[in-house]
Amino acid sequence: MSASSPTPLRRPLWLALSLSGLLLAGCSAVGPDYQRPAVTTPAQWQTEPGWQSGQPRDTEPKGSWWTLYGDSQLNALMDLAQRQNNTLALAQSRLEQARAQTSSALGALLPRVGLQGGTSRYQTSANRPVTSYTSTNSSVQQNDYNLALTVSYEVDLSGRVRRQLEGARASEAQSQSDLENTRLLLGAQLASSYLALRGLDAEIEVLQQTLRAQRKTLDFVNARHELGSASGIDVGQQQGLLSGTEAQLQSLQDTRARFEHALATLTGQPAPTFRLSANSQLPVPPQVALGQPADLLERRPDIASAERAMAAANAQIGIASSGYYPSLTLSSLYGDDSGSLAKLFSGPSLLWSLGLSATQTLFDGGRTTAAVNVAKASYQQASANYRQAVLVAFQEVQDGLSTQAALRQSSRALQQAVASAEKVLSLSQARYQAGASSLLEVVLAQQTLLGYQRQEVQNRSQQLLTSVQLVKALGGGWQAEPGTALATQTRAP
Repeated sequence: MSASSPTPLRRPLWLALSLSGLLLAGCSAVGPDYQRPAVTTPAQWQTEPGWQSGQPRDTEPKGSWWTLYGDSQLNALMDLAQRQNNTLALAQSRLEQARAQTSSALGALLPRVGLQGGTSRYQTSANRPVTSYTSTNSSVQQNDYNLALTVSYEVDLSGRVRRQLEGARASEAQSQSDLENTRLLLGAQLASSYLALRGLDAEIEVLQQTLRAQRKTLDFVNARHELGSASGIDVGQQQGLLSGTEAQLQSLQDTRARFEHALATLTGQPAPTFRLSANSQLPVPPQVALGQPADLLERRPDIASAERAMAAANAQIGIASSGYYPSLTLSSLYGDDSGSLAKLFSGPSLLWSLGLSATQTLFDGGRTTAAVNVAKASYQQASANYRQAVLVAFQEVQDGLSTQAALRQSSRALQQAVASAEKVLSLSQARYQAGASSLLEVVLAQQTLLGYQRQEVQNRSQQLLTSVQLVKALGGGWQAEPGTALATQTRAP
């Protein structure tokens, strides 16, 4: 017997599978086919001269952007957070759930094949209604053994199942983008908290140096007061200045502790047992490579997530529209049934069935139309959310570029202000020691220098934080194009 001509025993099953394939091939999915919407993108960013250009290179890892800062402790904290952060673990489990839902939707495209069997012994009633007036009923005891292969298949006449698979795949891709976005946000939050803590360490170091200088000045004033060369007012002024600086130091140390606690939570550790040693050395703010604004749509995971949400919402329109079409189910059974176990697999015990059932809703009070309208409205919401995500992304990048430019300009001015304040303090101290001026002049010079020093440190810290936000806004690390030089970047001494 050739393969193209099935045996009589296999013909019912073969016919069922062939009929389901023909019906599926002749069906087209209802509802609109998804097309990614076009958005208006600027040609280039507004930047200062010296920025390096970059390109997406999506095939390359973009998650290790924090290595740009050259801080081994930051790298270690990032690795720990990637392994132990619970928010990241939650996003990973949601992705696994979405993958399982896609597998379930994919299985709906295939027939459901099962094996059923059973055995029973029963007795018929002699007083049951007669089926023939030519014979009388009698009570009979007998066995029943059956074994059969079943096949059922929902014919995807309207494309509902295929739209469900399309939506599941889009949701899976959205979950993948959400995971990448969670990883990016986690890295940005951890890097920001760590660099802010380092900025506080540097600011605390400035205050501690200032306190040492103020204590020396207080000792000098006390010595002059004991000799009668200085009044109690001078002592009180210097003591008040010292106490105020100590209060500022306590406030900074409390703020540092809060950032330390945040780092503990981000790395999956209890805050009471987490400690991070002080380090007042701030890294140089890195120069981030920039791609074209249109490339941002390929990099930002939140934009990718919003776009995949649109695709999933579009598929829901087709699923809802399938309610206008009939539901067809093809079922078949092939097996054996016998009253004797020994004769179960004999020829006369063979039984089979092949059937097609159809269900068509004639009136549902407008529920199908309402469901379609709901799906269309959900798609419009997803579309608006996608377009807004793109606009916000452009805004965040341009904000970061503008802020970086302003911070660099103010950094140069602050460095000059600190240098000038140091000279003024030195001259005022010399004048006070020579008796040419009052202590108030020294106190004011000390306060002015401390203010400029703190502003200069805060500026450097803010440059680091802004660079992190810019990396996040760009969707992760970018690779510089070959032959492109870094913009010059100076660090305050």
